Amino acid sequence: MTDDLEPARAMEPDGFIAPVAMESDPTELFSGDTGTLDPAARVVLVDLLRRRFLSAERTPERWQALLEHQTIIESRLHDVFVTLVVDRDRGIAYKRQVRTGEVDIPILLRDEPYTRVETVLLVQLRTLHQAESRAGEVAARVDAEELEQWVLSYMDPAETNVAARQREVRGAIARLVTEGFLVEETLGRYRITALVEVVLPVDRLAELADWLRGGGRPVVGSAAVPDDEAAPGDAAPENEEDDE
Repeated sequence: MTDDLEPARAMEPDGFIAPVAMESDPTELFSGDTGTLDPAARVVLVDLLRRRFLSAERTPERWQALLEHQTIIESRLHDVFVTLVVDRDRGIAYKRQVRTGEVDIPILLRDEPYTRVETVLLVQLRTLHQAESRAGEVAARVDAEELEQWVLSYMDPAETNVAARQREVRGAIARLVTEGFLVEETLGRYRITALVEVVLPVDRLAELADWLRGGGRPVVGSAAVPDDEAAPGDAAPENEEDDE
């Protein structure tokens, strides 16, 4: 009986069900789409695969979508041997490559190295962030000149090309802004974000600080250059390169 039919699927006079345009089908986002995730969850999944981390501060709508669809997004990542870390207190989520001796796992995520200058800056940012947190401040701030002087203090006294090192520092600062460790509030003035807490927990901070005081070499692994320049542990979440 026609009374039992849904209004959108009413019978045509010849007895066939009226066709529905593809763009009107809420479950199909493109021709031949067999995906089952909600559109918002798909966007979050792509973000997590493409970028180092997802931030509640930078993209609040996507952060909310992550929380709403966290279980299914985690399942999709597990399908490709990647785990999801969600720090709700700090509003940061990032992924890690699964590594285990139990199964022969193909590696999806590549380590993206930090230079020695970038590692020096990360240690300083984490140190400043820690000090301000202990003092009860909501956020720590720093000037580009302060960061430059911090890096130059680690230079070899025989170093003569100071201008080249200054350019290297500016490039390192730009990368840390892109990756979300710093937010430029005014020209040359930056706010340090909570991402440094995730990347450098207290024990890791102490380890790297000792390493630097001992005249450390470039860091190996996800905060590394190159592999023959050994140093203790990794200094960053293991993720794909952020291309923003």
